[in-house]
Amino acid sequence: MFTIYHNPRCSKSRQTLALLEEQAQISQQEVTIVEYLKAPLDHAQIKQLLTQLNCSAVEMMRVKEAEFTENNLKGANEEELINAMANTAKLIERPIVTDGSKAIIGRPPENVLTFFKQ
Repeated sequence: MFTIYHNPRCSKSRQTLALLEEQAQISQQEVTIVEYLKAPLDHAQIKQLLTQLNCSAVEMMRVKEAEFTENNLKGANEEELINAMANTAKLIERPIVTDGSKAIIGRPPENVLTFFKQ
């Protein structure tokens, strides 16, 4: 089973979802779509994704968003960045796809195909 943290207004997120659904259908797996702007992630969920992504908080963030600058997040520590993502879901990079043990950021959308390579 796969979960995609998705923003339907984002073209890359839509492209990633289409690839994921196509591949999941072939491999007979389910896809759960979480529109994270409507159902924001909490601190624990963000930490879990960071572990699955094996990256730092800033690598999971949209640093070009106005909120990043407005909240003076450049140079912030991990906890501050995680709290910022929990409080402002727009700061989370999109889309993120997880299989429950590892995760990838779907930029480019083809990154999702790594889940299906034997």
